[in-house]
Amino acid sequence: MPLSRYRYPSDTSDLEWALLERLLPTPACQTPKGGAPEKWPRRRVVDAIRYITDNGAKWRALPADFGIPWRTVFGYFARWAKAGVLKRILDQLRRRLRLRRRRCAWPVRVIVDSQSVKGAETVSNATRGYDANKHINGRKRHLLVDQDGLLVDLLVTPADVQDRDAARILLTRLHTEHPEIVLVWADNGYGGEEFSTWAQTTLGITIKVVPRPKDAKGFVLLPKRWVIERSNSWTMRARRNARDYERLMAHAEAHIQWAFITLMSRRLARPRRQAEALPATLAAV
Repeated sequence: MPLSRYRYPSDTSDLEWALLERLLPTPACQTPKGGAPEKWPRRRVVDAIRYITDNGAKWRALPADFGIPWRTVFGYFARWAKAGVLKRILDQLRRRLRLRRRRCAWPVRVIVDSQSVKGAETVSNATRGYDANKHINGRKRHLLVDQDGLLVDLLVTPADVQDRDAARILLTRLHTEHPEIVLVWADNGYGGEEFSTWAQTTLGITIKVVPRPKDAKGFVLLPKRWVIERSNSWTMRARRNARDYERLMAHAEAHIQWAFITLMSRRLARPRRQAEALPATLAAV
């Protein structure tokens, strides 16, 4: 089934699709267990998911010109998120971007921060809370990014969960999946000798609290940590992430992951500047 040409700003370009297609799971019909051939082109499915994330539309409001039932698109969205497909895609895209910038393929230092966002009426009382510090009733996003602001891992919790409590879960998972990470930069919300000692003795991760000094005019300076503030801004560019509308926190995480997948795939699809060109030995990796 031939695909029509570009229609929406969130659509994948040919170069982006060449990157993403090989990172998606093998279709069931091509596995040893077998299965029915997929009815809908995967590229159109990915474009539909990116449309919802980028524009903040309801699933039922998916434009008819995609030619795919919204339930089918949502089914792909939920299955890929549950199977960890989005994490694998993010890892590979981040790896390629880091190599392009002549960095180590996998980060050893990351930055952590949280962001509270209002929850829509579709967010149940059991999965939301009140952040007394920010005066926000909703959920809290805990992001881990590398020094370029690229997403490494995340966790969505009710907004009343303390940063250190969420960080214990996030860092434990991070250590299992990325044992090479040994240093985490954080703000005062992650301070405290007990938490730092736990991270060092249990996970071998050093927590370095970066203070918030102010300049002569009283403006807060964020050395190193400004990177994750920019990452939070990138997250909010996708209108679906401007508030939390998801009934399941896993789906809220998936929309953030799709926002970063779009960001990274577009960066990789740009023509490479001469200064960013990799040596032939690295380009073959």
